[in-house]
Amino acid sequence: MANVDYQNSFILILLVCLFSTFFFLFVYFFKKPNNVSDLPPSPPSFPIIGHLHLFFSTSLHKSFQNLASKYGPFLHLRVFSLPFVLVSSASITYKIFKDHDVNISSHGPVGLDDCLVFGSSGFITAPYGDYWKFMKKLMTISVLGHQAMQRSQGVRVVEVERFYRNLFDKAMKKESVEIGEEATGLVMSILGKMCMGRCFSEDNNEEKVSKINAEFAALTQKIFLARMLCTPLEKIGISPFKKEVMDASNRYEELLESIIVKYEEKVDENDGNEGMDILLAACRGENAECKITRKNLKALLAELFFGAGDTSSTTTRWAMAEIINNPMIFERLREEIDSVVGKTRLIQETDLPKLPYLEAVIKESLRLHPPGVLLPRQFEQGCKIRGFYIPKGTTLVINAYAVMRDPDAWKDPDEFKPERFLGQEEEKKENVLKFLPFGAGRRGCPGSNLSYIFIGTAIGVMEQCFD
Repeated sequence: MANVDYQNSFILILLVCLFSTFFFLFVYFFKKPNNVSDLPPSPPSFPIIGHLHLFFSTSLHKSFQNLASKYGPFLHLRVFSLPFVLVSSASITYKIFKDHDVNISSHGPVGLDDCLVFGSSGFITAPYGDYWKFMKKLMTISVLGHQAMQRSQGVRVVEVERFYRNLFDKAMKKESVEIGEEATGLVMSILGKMCMGRCFSEDNNEEKVSKINAEFAALTQKIFLARMLCTPLEKIGISPFKKEVMDASNRYEELLESIIVKYEEKVDENDGNEGMDILLAACRGENAECKITRKNLKALLAELFFGAGDTSSTTTRWAMAEIINNPMIFERLREEIDSVVGKTRLIQETDLPKLPYLEAVIKESLRLHPPGVLLPRQFEQGCKIRGFYIPKGTTLVINAYAVMRDPDAWKDPDEFKPERFLGQEEEKKENVLKFLPFGAGRRGCPGSNLSYIFIGTAIGVMEQCFD
């Protein structure tokens, strides 16, 4: 009899534990947010996991675009208890950046803290505040600002000429040209020398950095998912993609450390005006508003190399593909370049402001093939948008791919028409907050002007060289 009572007690305790566990999971992962009736519409979801299944797609931006076409351009999603707002409309995006830019000035969860690119040590995902402002200022002074650009203009002229000679040699040998690879080589060589001078060209560093950048480009969607889903999944012991991403990150950090060490060893050969000298001074705390660590320095370089390098090479490849597929655009672009530059010299970056059609071609390529297809932010405070309540801490995901193909905002959105960017000033102003290849607002990419220079000169040289 005592044995039976013991068994019954054990079963009762087991049932209580199981019930408590399921109750906890239900309350923690499936709880309804406040003001649920005021939230944006939501597609059907599964118990507990919510819309987790929607995040695992080979082309997440296209999957989200299809979701928006079925359920609407302003959606509320939930992964376990984590709330998301998905925006696929140009008009709603315009409204958010116009009225709530400060409120969405944070990129939200980092996900992989130790990752060199998009980790907590970097600039891109840093919370909006003094550190982020200092890092942006540091990047501007060392590489992207007006004085820094003037200081490094000679480097870009030399590298563009080298780029031309390489293309010309291949043409004479009747060798094929891999446009993305050539553009990547040009950008890496320029960026490296802008930051570190001739030292960067040693040990084949351009190729090494380009190779790891390509790995990170292939991991972009996994890094996005790790950032978005880290909070709920880590609570149940899952760290998605961490090993794969951190392996690439550790190798990137080792490579950059070796490059920096060699630069420091040759300090007497440097003129003190390289971007790296400014960054190292800040790292040592010399007259710096905010002391940064060695890891902060490497993260800044990695984000600069990856951001500018991948964006410029990918956009150049897409732009040339579109130009080649549209002979009339090719001819019009050639005529504009010949009329401004002539046929006796190479295009230079100082020519770019006089080439509006080339700029339009670049912008149209970026519109159709944006380098950053999904833009994550976080609402720091609860607010109302279009009559819907958005709770504090909600992750905002703007589908830039869908926004820049929104038929309500762009005529013939899937067609390559550079002319749409040749409108009057009012039309250009209207395009600003719905044209999102580099993000928008105060957290927009600070290197967009440099990318335009890289892309414009690369396309211009190829236009001049080949029929």
